[in-house]
Amino acid sequence: MMYFDEALRVLLANKLRSLLTITGLIIGVGAVIAIQVLGASMAGAVNGALGALADNSFVIFPNSRQRDASKASIRLSDLAAIQQSVPGILSARPLGISSQLVRAGHVLARFSVSPEGAPPFSNLPIVYGRNLNADDVAGATNVCVLSNDAYLKLFPGGGDPTGQSLYAGSHRYVVIGVLAAPKRGFLNLQFSGAITIPWTTFVHDYVVGQNIFGAGFLVADASRIPQTEIAVQNKLRDLHGGKDLQYQTADKAKFTQGVGGIFNALTLIVGLIGAVSLLVAGIGIMNIMLVSVAERTREIGVRKAIGARGGQILWQFFIEALLLCSTGCAIGLAIGLGLGAFINDVFIIKLTGTVVPIPWLQATGIAIAFAVVVTLAFGTYPAYRASSLDPIEALRYE
Repeated sequence: MMYFDEALRVLLANKLRSLLTITGLIIGVGAVIAIQVLGASMAGAVNGALGALADNSFVIFPNSRQRDASKASIRLSDLAAIQQSVPGILSARPLGISSQLVRAGHVLARFSVSPEGAPPFSNLPIVYGRNLNADDVAGATNVCVLSNDAYLKLFPGGGDPTGQSLYAGSHRYVVIGVLAAPKRGFLNLQFSGAITIPWTTFVHDYVVGQNIFGAGFLVADASRIPQTEIAVQNKLRDLHGGKDLQYQTADKAKFTQGVGGIFNALTLIVGLIGAVSLLVAGIGIMNIMLVSVAERTREIGVRKAIGARGGQILWQFFIEALLLCSTGCAIGLAIGLGLGAFINDVFIIKLTGTVVPIPWLQATGIAIAFAVVVTLAFGTYPAYRASSLDPIEALRYE
């Protein structure tokens, strides 16, 4: 405790010099922790924004840049063939959307109508009624499920709308369910239309010809999505008689991995910048500690002359370096967490509507690790040099 009191007294006696010494450390630690907080927040927010998409689903569509994209066009008949020959597929549906003028009672508004399968691709819970089922798809029934937005606008009076009819263009549908509202924010990712109908009904009412834009699939085992995607692509090539046909796939895991890769790269870049700042800060701390040793050479000589051992002198200067590093890292930790939390609360949560916990333990661990590394790397030598001074030479020093 005596060493800490003495070290604190020396540092407080030179407040401005101590503050300038740890400025680089504050900036480096603050930048690294802020980007760690923001990276974790954005990654979690993207996962939350994608929460309405089933984990065990993927979509496939022809690569538009290939030589003969028309030959690779997916047909409706392909869906049944794929379901029969590729194991593990629970549901298949065409991808598409149709913008229609929708009327419910005296309310008129334009909404998007899209196909849905059974089981459905959305994970959003049902507020009223039920979701589409296999009988709806098999019978191509004229039923629909509303998004929460469509429900609020078409039925402003509230209450359970199931059993009521609406018209999308010239087609009449009976409302059988209403989905819960998704998490809200400026980033409002939608994976289906405001009004979903059985995909067989969608084909009958809105698809002209046999070619479709793409297809979506639900699989039994989400861990086997990569293998299933390859099997579906190979099946499409067999059906269309072209080994060189190209198809693109997308799923929730790929999207989140892509976003995670971006933030990992940003974290690495900022980490390298932070490492440079820490190196500069460490050199500054070592330089100031060496200056302190030089300024206090006579004091060290007096202490050794009255019985102070080399180990005691070493600990005194080592603890001064530790206090400098700890103070700089603590201030950097507070600034990094504060900046990250501010941006998360003001921008990210409003952007995505998803609240993600801040990684306090990870950030604190980074700050402690930096303090230990900088202290050991740049505080040990000045402390050792002070403890190695010859007392007679130190007493003669002016």
